[in-house]
Amino acid sequence: MAKDNYGAKSLTVLEGLDAVRKRPGMYIGTTDSQGLMHCLWEIIDNAVDEALAGACDHIIVTLHDDGSVEVADNGRGIPVDVEPKTKLTGVEVVLTKLHAGAKFGNSSYGASGGLHGVGSSVVNALSSRLDVEVDRDGKTHHMAFHQGHPGVYSDEDPTHPSPNSPFKKTRKNRPTELEIIGKVSPKTTGTRIRYWADPEIFNDTAEFSYDQLIDRVRQTSFLVPGLKITVIDENIPETGDEAVDEMLEVDAEDNAADMAQPDSAATDESPESQTGDADAQPQENAVQTTRPKYPHARIEEFLHTGGVRDFVDFLSKGEAVSDIWRITGDDTYVEETQAVGDDGELHAQKVTRDCAVDIAIRWTNGYDTTMRSFVNVVETPGGGTHVDGFLQGITKQVRKAVEDNARKLKVNLKDSNMKVERDDILAGLVAVVTVRIAEPQFQGQTKDVLGTAQVKPIVSKMTDRQFGEMITGSKRGYKEQSGRVLEKIVGEMHARVQARKTKEVTRRKNALESASMPPKLSDCQPGNDDVAELFIVEGDSALGTAKAARNSGFQALLPIRGKILNVQKASLAQMLSNKECAAIIQVVGAGSGASFDIEQARYNKIIMMTDADVDGAHIRILLLTLFYRYMRPLIEYGHVYAAVPPLHRIALTGVHKGEFIYTYSDDELAGKLAELDRKHIGYNEDIQRYKGLGEMDADQLADTTMDPRTRMLRRIRMEDAEQASHIFSLLMGDDVPPRKAFIVENADDFDRSKIDT
Repeated sequence: MAKDNYGAKSLTVLEGLDAVRKRPGMYIGTTDSQGLMHCLWEIIDNAVDEALAGACDHIIVTLHDDGSVEVADNGRGIPVDVEPKTKLTGVEVVLTKLHAGAKFGNSSYGASGGLHGVGSSVVNALSSRLDVEVDRDGKTHHMAFHQGHPGVYSDEDPTHPSPNSPFKKTRKNRPTELEIIGKVSPKTTGTRIRYWADPEIFNDTAEFSYDQLIDRVRQTSFLVPGLKITVIDENIPETGDEAVDEMLEVDAEDNAADMAQPDSAATDESPESQTGDADAQPQENAVQTTRPKYPHARIEEFLHTGGVRDFVDFLSKGEAVSDIWRITGDDTYVEETQAVGDDGELHAQKVTRDCAVDIAIRWTNGYDTTMRSFVNVVETPGGGTHVDGFLQGITKQVRKAVEDNARKLKVNLKDSNMKVERDDILAGLVAVVTVRIAEPQFQGQTKDVLGTAQVKPIVSKMTDRQFGEMITGSKRGYKEQSGRVLEKIVGEMHARVQARKTKEVTRRKNALESASMPPKLSDCQPGNDDVAELFIVEGDSALGTAKAARNSGFQALLPIRGKILNVQKASLAQMLSNKECAAIIQVVGAGSGASFDIEQARYNKIIMMTDADVDGAHIRILLLTLFYRYMRPLIEYGHVYAAVPPLHRIALTGVHKGEFIYTYSDDELAGKLAELDRKHIGYNEDIQRYKGLGEMDADQLADTTMDPRTRMLRRIRMEDAEQASHIFSLLMGDDVPPRKAFIVENADDFDRSKIDT
């Protein structure tokens, strides 16, 4: 544009919700699946805010088979009276005006997730159609919108509304009257919003994620104890012959919802979710829906009563080092904010805010950190001041506890390296950090980070006091647990220090560096890291054969002496001091635990080569447990394998003399012999049975177990490792009663023929 032509007429003023449609990314981030789900979160959060205000105890989210989404709640219902300033009904104000709502004042919501007042109106603007029904004052009110503009649709079938139906827009500047479409009990209140995302806004790849929805709903049910949330998906039928017509059927006489759960409905796995009683729901606030019957729809229901404690229990994986510890309390802070006066003008005002803190934590024997943080049930994946205060509090108290127990924990305080760092504390920690405050300051509309500065000292002080009593063992019942936690944290510190030293001596840049490796390591030639293989061999006898059978260009051998340490029972410090475990970690060269760096691994494949007997299987489980607990990315990215050596060798005779057939189990041997007899192929009746790898000669070991062209490997998957870790913990762990119960329960399945004698 030429400079001379630039004037006031060049400016464009977008009114109402047109600005949202022009720049949707400013409000929902993206116009792909992420933005589509963000719209759904906005509507769900509004319903959850009603629950936080104590006015709602049931929310129903329905994914209709026509692509629309409906969110129903039994809260107070959007106001239907006329707002004095705009002369519009409350429903139209909420759904058409940006930055309009009840959350800017101080009376309607003490703590809520939707604070910017743009959620519902933005969803309306980005929908090809939105219908809202409100139950208030004994009546059901209805209103419809097209791309954010109010009007009336002419649906051929009112029970099947469509965004493609003829639409007549309400004339500009004319107040829109809500349509009263029915009567309800005077005590019945609630809101139902159903919308169709506009294909003109969202790209072709945008689609609803059912898994994300379930995760979000489950998460919310943990954070709002007692709130029942039902998810209905019409797109994927539930298997079985049971229909769910009664799920949301409304009794026309008293407008009370019959929420009897059918046999085909799925429930959350938590015990609390199965104890929700339909009779406990107040009849005057029964949730209704625009479509009462969903034959064969998939239904999942969530209800928890334990709050963040249940959440931490759900998130915990692995063996628990401590019980679930709880930090709770309330405090106040003063904040200066812009208040809306009676004349509608903003003015500065100092207000006293309440801050409710609820934190649950547990340490497990792993090294991964699982931390979820929330403000008024809105997740803050970027953390913020509440998380900073929590971390500050536990770090201070853990360091103090370690110093006070230095002799018992064998920590040399004079060594500058022997200082607990935050990563040591976070290893294996599962935590849910929540705060509830009025008008929190988020960084941006997506609310990823809490910015309210006054929250940090409150959370820090509360954590400092309550967690301090737990970690020092001064609080009754915490002494033994705190000892285990401190031992684990100190073990992580030693592992970090050891890993740093190990990396300094194990990174192979040239052939001379191999001299720093364990003396029993038979390394491969340098320069083949992308195809290098490390065989962990059982015993020195098998090592001699393997040396002759390997390809030294890319195959390395590390012998282990029998069964390595049971790391499921041992502490981290004991594992690091064990020669066999330390040698494996040193040879792999990528560290261990939280400091493990798979990019530094010296081999592409780690192959466990043990005898094909019970002892060999036991050794594989011990090795697998070591990898799973301290070098897990090797398994996650598919770098760990188990060699599959044969159990028998059949020597053929006659015209096939000099040929051999290998079998890997007794059943396979019997089948192969029967097949040879059927084909009249002769074989030596003296079947060779390998008791160990050392009984093979080099050619046999190479052909059956080591040569990539003829061998068979079994890749270890994460589910294999998790199952092995669970079984190993059950059968070899410290807890005796579960092991005894397992033996008793499986005694009838005992088969003596399966014992390798």
